[in-house]
Amino acid sequence: MSASEERHAAAAGYAPHPYIGGRTAALRALAAWRMRWPGAPRVIVLTGNPGSGRSRLVTGFLMMCDPDYRKRLPLDDLDPATVPPELVAPAVPSPRGLTAAQVLWLLADHFDLSADRSEDIFTELAAREEPVTIVVPDVDQAGPVRAAHEPARLVRDVLKPLAATETVQLLADVPRELAAELAEALPSGQVRIIDLDAPEWADPKGLVRHADTALNPEFGAPQLPYTTDPSGRRALAEAMAQRADGSRLTLQLAVQSVLMQPDGFDPADTSLLPGSVGEALDLHARRLGADPQTLRLMLAPLAFAEGEGLPVQLWGALANAVAGRDLSQDIADGMLLAAPFIEPVGASPDEDGDDSGDADEDGADGPGDGRTLLRLMHPGIAEEIRSGLPDVRDAQTRLAMALLEAVPQQDWSQADPYIRDHLAAHTLEAGLLPQLLTDPGLFAHADPVTLRTAIEAVPLEQLGAPARTYLRTAPLLTRSQAPADLRAALLETAFVEDGLAPYAEALHTLGFALPWRTLWSVPLTGVRAVTTGSLPLEGADVAAADAAEGGGSPAPAPGGTAATRPVAALVVPAGTPGSRPVPGPDGEAPEDGGPALLLHDLLAPGYLDADPSQVLRPSEEAQAAAPFGLSRGADYLRVWARTSQKMVAALLSDSPITDADLSPDGVLVVATERGVTARQIIAAVPATTPTVPAQRAGTADADASHGLEGDHS
Repeated sequence: MSASEERHAAAAGYAPHPYIGGRTAALRALAAWRMRWPGAPRVIVLTGNPGSGRSRLVTGFLMMCDPDYRKRLPLDDLDPATVPPELVAPAVPSPRGLTAAQVLWLLADHFDLSADRSEDIFTELAAREEPVTIVVPDVDQAGPVRAAHEPARLVRDVLKPLAATETVQLLADVPRELAAELAEALPSGQVRIIDLDAPEWADPKGLVRHADTALNPEFGAPQLPYTTDPSGRRALAEAMAQRADGSRLTLQLAVQSVLMQPDGFDPADTSLLPGSVGEALDLHARRLGADPQTLRLMLAPLAFAEGEGLPVQLWGALANAVAGRDLSQDIADGMLLAAPFIEPVGASPDEDGDDSGDADEDGADGPGDGRTLLRLMHPGIAEEIRSGLPDVRDAQTRLAMALLEAVPQQDWSQADPYIRDHLAAHTLEAGLLPQLLTDPGLFAHADPVTLRTAIEAVPLEQLGAPARTYLRTAPLLTRSQAPADLRAALLETAFVEDGLAPYAEALHTLGFALPWRTLWSVPLTGVRAVTTGSLPLEGADVAAADAAEGGGSPAPAPGGTAATRPVAALVVPAGTPGSRPVPGPDGEAPEDGGPALLLHDLLAPGYLDADPSQVLRPSEEAQAAAPFGLSRGADYLRVWARTSQKMVAALLSDSPITDADLSPDGVLVVATERGVTARQIIAAVPATTPTVPAQRAGTADADASHGLEGDHS
């Protein structure tokens, strides 16, 4: 598997891999790993500089591992030592844009594991009788927020435990700075690092072949003197490859620059050939008569872009912000200048509209509107541009301020989906994220996976109370994939629970179709049951109830003159402050340690000091006439309209529900392991029946704090 063996393979007349065009030594090592050849390592860590061709090598190798794709490859013409046997295709969880936890649950889904916690996934894999093969490409592209350093978390929380699992055969494409960390945890015989920039794995002939093919008119290159003449083309390819010094990215940029704008290029002048990505940028600008710094400033917003890319309509304003001057004309006139370095992409649904599918209600563009995103054609270009800026934090600050100014009337329902979902990522690197985390509208509208990842990258002591409430609620939002209106409803309750009533009230003013208004919440543990009812009031009690600040409003009792106060009766452990023992069926004294009753006003905060035996349950007539009904599961409740049998509210809980009751007036009282909360149902009957977002069965994975932990049931 050395360079000499590669030369021997070429001498034997084997054809190069049609997609890779070389890398015979590395392909031999990967094939031996795939067939578990004696002496082959169980774990391979593939690494190299940005632009070294790691992704291309993994893709080409996976082509030969896929039973269907193998039929389209000329396998009989390839070096037999590079062709793995036909086996079941490996698991390939792509980490692009995903958190470490999301990648782990992708594996759980692929292998149909029954684990409810992240650590159980590794345990189940270790218990399998047959080894499993896992390939994790593009680790450097992991994470929805670049500044949150998700690749390091993926290596630490997922790849290292996988590598330590004896039943797992692992191939991972890892940045060089993380390769040693992944490999050092294993004995040398079980792991091998393949560094594509090391002489042992170098592929200079493959690099020449790549350039020669890209310059060939048979494969789309324009008809030019140095592309149509085979000898001239080969000479230029060799010169480009020598200058690129092993970098596939540098070579690719050199070829694209020449082919997109051949004027002013002399193939005999090697000074026009770049030796690095930075030189490719600067040489291209100078050859087109432009200032290299202007090109870098034009591309700077794309170098900081998050997600799938930057909406084209935001590019100009953000470039102006970074440059501190108007670049509109430079961008309008400079498409040939920027063309070799950018690529358009169609917006994904998550980028293009609200992730809930109700983008029109949120004011965002819908998935089918044809929005175009722009991104740099390789992360290595972005690294080069960011490294050339004098102050990255200042650039991110300028970008964040420009994005914030682009929100119409600061109404997040009207914000561009990119701004709504990725502003937090820009402010994180600018050091301004804590200041942003005071807007309940942003909390509800922003993609919860992205926002949660950004917030978790901030030290907890730097976060204000609203951000801490969001962080506490985020696992429920991400696990359930709740739409925006339900996110707002869950956050409304969370703010009340944490004593942040103004933030809860603000969510009722932002246009959300909230199904309820949270009336009160108490952090009372050990509640076994809840019941709604009413407490008769007479004389002075009525006047006192009317005058009590924050007290519930007395109401006439049906068919009588006495007023009643709506209450919630809570069955709590004996000795709970303010509670009274539950009398036996014949009125005898309860046994020591038996349950007790605690009364709470149904419509407002505040416990009541009253005799629980006086509480009246709603009559059968009142219950039959109630507009809503209630059904429940282990961690969710549904409220439905009796007349139409359609659901009007769905409540998801991040802790087990112990009991719930719904009053005839539509007040839902829910007891969980955390406490008791009362919500007034205010939703109207919808035209169609909504559904409860799917959740993983069982206990939530409390420490899997990144990603959709429970939507992989």
